[in-house]
Amino acid sequence: MGNEFYKLSTGERIFRVINYLLLIALCLSIILPFFNIFALAFNPGKDAERGGIYFWPRIWSMENFQKAFETSNITTAFGISVFRTVVGTISSVFLTAAAAYALKSKTLPGGKYIMMIIFFTMLFGGGIIPYYMLLKSIHLTNNIWVYVIPSLYSVWNIIIMRTFFQQIHPSLEESARIDGYNDFSIFLRVIMPLSRPVIAVIGLFNAVGHWNDWFTGAFYIRKSSLRPLSTLLQEMLMSAEAMRDTLNQAAGLRYDLIEKMQVTGNSLKMATIIIVVTPIILIYPFVQRYFTKGIMIGSIKE
Repeated sequence: MGNEFYKLSTGERIFRVINYLLLIALCLSIILPFFNIFALAFNPGKDAERGGIYFWPRIWSMENFQKAFETSNITTAFGISVFRTVVGTISSVFLTAAAAYALKSKTLPGGKYIMMIIFFTMLFGGGIIPYYMLLKSIHLTNNIWVYVIPSLYSVWNIIIMRTFFQQIHPSLEESARIDGYNDFSIFLRVIMPLSRPVIAVIGLFNAVGHWNDWFTGAFYIRKSSLRPLSTLLQEMLMSAEAMRDTLNQAAGLRYDLIEKMQVTGNSLKMATIIIVVTPIILIYPFVQRYFTKGIMIGSIKE
């Protein structure tokens, strides 16, 4: 805290100490569960069932990860998740930016009313059953493109990008028009390069949303070969609980089978969680500086 801490009044010192303690407690409540997941994922399942493993593996082992990649189509699910995240994020960011650029123009005929209609869709929806019927009528159910097409546009993302584009000085567009650029060229060569912070923010939001979305694969996909990693993890969470209940009931009858199990449902679940969260953890540091700038969009009005 330095010498400045001792220059504060007694009340301010107490407040600052309590504030730091609360922040430390909050950080620990977030970080420690990840250490526990890490320890259980890299520890043999049979040994982990004995208990006593909290933040570090008792016996280092890759058996859980080997089993995870051998079962439940996890390799295919990983490929589906990568496909939907990459294709869905790139296409959504580009189309959202194009829509926001058009809507920010004051010369767009009926732009104000178009924005009102778009905003209305964010407040009211038809419900899950009409939505399912719509997807089925356009043959998107049980189709890999159900992960991409319905999520191409987000009203909230359009509003964020539109606000950012409005802060770009109009003289830049006027100079580009004098040089012979049309609207599409201005969008690609002037607006997009100047919008890297907001593109990084919207791209990160889209990527995390695609990667973590289990609902779409669970409700609109019947083929197991088209289910993403997050849906597979959700199914494994449910099956792990069911397996634990079954083993507890049968422990007295077939204890010999339980003794032979090196990978349990719980250890397999922890290994899959590590597989799911690792790509996001690796990508985030590269977009963090843009993300920090992007979250301030619209906070200052000149």
